Amino acid sequence: MKSLLLSAITLLPLATAPAQNMPLVEEKSTRVSDHVYAIVGFPNIAVVTGSRATLVVDTGLGPRNGATAMRVVKKLSTGQKLFLTTTHFHVEHTAGEAGFPAETIIIRPAVQQQEAERGIAGMIARFSTFSEQNRELLAGVKLREPDMVFDSEAKLDLGGVTARLLWFGAGHTKGDELIFVEPDSTLIPGDIVQDKIVPRVNSGEGTPKGWLALLDKIEPLKPRYVIPDHGALGDGSLIAKERAFIVDLQSRALALKRQGVPVSDAGKQLTAEFKAKYPDWASMDLVAGFVERVYAEN
Repeated sequence: MKSLLLSAITLLPLATAPAQNMPLVEEKSTRVSDHVYAIVGFPNIAVVTGSRATLVVDTGLGPRNGATAMRVVKKLSTGQKLFLTTTHFHVEHTAGEAGFPAETIIIRPAVQQQEAERGIAGMIARFSTFSEQNRELLAGVKLREPDMVFDSEAKLDLGGVTARLLWFGAGHTKGDELIFVEPDSTLIPGDIVQDKIVPRVNSGEGTPKGWLALLDKIEPLKPRYVIPDHGALGDGSLIAKERAFIVDLQSRALALKRQGVPVSDAGKQLTAEFKAKYPDWASMDLVAGFVERVYAEN
């Protein structure tokens, strides 16, 4: 492994997807900005096109979906070189890499790569039990080693457009990567910024405090466009909306903890409360799990 060390449709996110077939990647794209396109689906896949190279962000679930995404990329790309990066190690973001050409240059944060090495096999096994289609999509999937890894930031000059690949710390997972495209002012934030979807923090992966810290670090970028991993495409206002929801839920959970309310009761109470307060937010079944993470880290 070569090492480079450098300092809209609404879909449920990974952990809330029902035990059934995951949606397939569709062979169509939406133009977001001058150099950036989105293949809207599960997940939203971003394509950044320059005069010399193209960057693809995320892959779809399994090589079949990756190959569909690649057919879209070929229609959009004018560059000779192809880079692929992933926002985090969860399977719908990484497991389609074999659908891309062998010469594709894969680049990831070092922390995300370590997380994938530890956890991807178990996640593939779990997702394969959801349905026969998922089992077929993930059959034999193994991630190859990346060609490049970075510590905190890598810059890719694609020709007339620069993609900044950023790792600021753990939020949704330990290895969350965010991509900021200049001069388009387009942010590809993974699961860290979404439109009205309750955030999921798995035990042992991210933390509520870490999620807020990430939002504080990306807010100064002031993006004009945002391509979340799941849900509707949006603009920079999604950052403040995400932060306000998390702060509200965190504050209420801490208040109940100080009152001595057991975590299970707090989860039930706040699920009902936030369903009423945020009626248009998806994945309210994740509130209880988020409350558990707040209790655990405070």
